[in-house]
Amino acid sequence: MPKPLYRIADASDAAEICAIYAPYATDTVITFETEAPDTAEMRSRIAQIGRRYPWLVAERDSQVVGYAYASEYRSRKAYRWSVDVGVYLAPAAHRRGIGRRLYACLFELLRVQGYVNAYGIITLPNEASIGLHEAMGFQPIGTYRHVGYKHGTWLDVGWWHLALAAPPPLPPHKPAAFTALDPAIIRRVLTDHSLTG
Repeated sequence: MPKPLYRIADASDAAEICAIYAPYATDTVITFETEAPDTAEMRSRIAQIGRRYPWLVAERDSQVVGYAYASEYRSRKAYRWSVDVGVYLAPAAHRRGIGRRLYACLFELLRVQGYVNAYGIITLPNEASIGLHEAMGFQPIGTYRHVGYKHGTWLDVGWWHLALAAPPPLPPHKPAAFTALDPAIIRRVLTDHSLTG
């Protein structure tokens, strides 16, 4: 079986990303979205998020089999060194190390940008997601009780924290935008994982 290729997502990936994400939205409580976004909406999300944060895909046999991205943690300015992160995989990509490699690429790029904290938000229970996040170094920090209602059930959400870097005493004005990173650094990170994954 060929190794996955890890690369930056672009607009042409929107339909395949929708196909991966839709069952999570309609059939599970893993995401609190209740309707699957269409291709146009997903294309817009990729474009908007991708300007500031990494949005990555894993591709195998020319098909997208998973994706991971970072997004704004909170809109108030003092939070700007922290991000939320998420990873979604096609059913055939589970338990193959693809989620870990997507996250490893994502976290390395976030460190280069200057981010300090990453947060994973997990609907409980979800042992697979907890296992992935804790294997990547996340620590549980709290639970929001009965914070969402979906599929006829009140749901708890757990928060997990990963320290991407030590907080600098005097941080830069703001982390670098993803589009401002040196393309050679991005290529190195993604190529290293594509070769070893």
